[in-house]
Amino acid sequence: MRYCTKCVLPDTHETIQFDAEGVCNICRQAEVKHAKIDWNERKEILDGIIAQYKDKGQYDCIVPFSGGKDSTFQLWYVVTQLHLKPLVVRFNHWGYRPLVEENNNRTFKKLGVDVLEFTANWKVVRLLMQEALKRTGDFCWFCHTGVFAHTMQIAIKYNIPLVIWGESSSEYRAYRSAEEVEELNNKLFNEMINLSITADDMYEYLGGKVSRRDLMPYAFPPDEDLKRIHAKSIWLGNYILWNTKENVETIKRELGWEGQQVEGIPASYDYEKIECKFQGVRDYCKYIKRGHGRTNHLACIDIRNGDMDRETGMALAQKYDGKRPASLDYFLDVVGMSEDEFVDMLVENEVANWGFDRAQVEKGAPLPDMEQWDKTI
Repeated sequence: MRYCTKCVLPDTHETIQFDAEGVCNICRQAEVKHAKIDWNERKEILDGIIAQYKDKGQYDCIVPFSGGKDSTFQLWYVVTQLHLKPLVVRFNHWGYRPLVEENNNRTFKKLGVDVLEFTANWKVVRLLMQEALKRTGDFCWFCHTGVFAHTMQIAIKYNIPLVIWGESSSEYRAYRSAEEVEELNNKLFNEMINLSITADDMYEYLGGKVSRRDLMPYAFPPDEDLKRIHAKSIWLGNYILWNTKENVETIKRELGWEGQQVEGIPASYDYEKIECKFQGVRDYCKYIKRGHGRTNHLACIDIRNGDMDRETGMALAQKYDGKRPASLDYFLDVVGMSEDEFVDMLVENEVANWGFDRAQVEKGAPLPDMEQWDKTI
């Protein structure tokens, strides 16, 4: 594989391109973010948006919320810095680890917010995980589409036009440039979120195993419905300078938010993707398909922010990425397949320039809270 000469991102990463100096487009976007964007001007634009929507209804905005570092920070910022009254909307994906509820309860109490939670049909979720894994090598289709589609459905039902998400997509991928200001609509949803599979597509793929109404939580609202409420769905990271480590320090200090161990990454990143039982497996899927995992991703962010040198980042990625997560056994029970079937599906989705060797895989250590996970299938 070919690697970026500035960070450690390989040429198997989605949307990656290298310039004449061998530097990837994600690194170049980071340079734009730090040196070329006028963040004071962006904040003024945000203030102008807020002025249009504040005090116009029961709620000023919706904040989609998982309980991870990013959504916790965005909720803290919306309440304490923008002084808005949000409706917190949670799409429960059945993967929450025990600590998440403790963090969430603490956050909701300290900030004083109303919370609306939707928990999807577990039997439907299992079918969607199986089908998405088979077709794309990414079982998280149900979660990504559900979080975005269902949240916008709630915006329409409650007539709350303003929705505020977290970090910009340009932090990690190049679907949009760092200078662009994103706004969620059908076009962006189909380009970036749903893996090019709509709820109608999934209905056809499942061949009668579920009804169309079972898939309604995953259907993005029509443009005419969004226009009717004058919806504006924005990313906070387009308007303020996003720094994950500083954000984590803020929520730990202000909200008592706690991190925990996550499979496949160093203990120093105790804030990264702590909320989901399936995260270790998802990162393993990425490694099988693309040859890099979560530690590579985190090292690249630190390198771009000047917090780590490239050699250290490469060493960390080589040490931690690619191990078989102990939670894979749990996941295989959930989706009802063998490990060979699982790996075979992923290898079918493997990108060029990478050759996964299942014989070389080492086993990862189990997480301390795994015995507390619900085993009901």
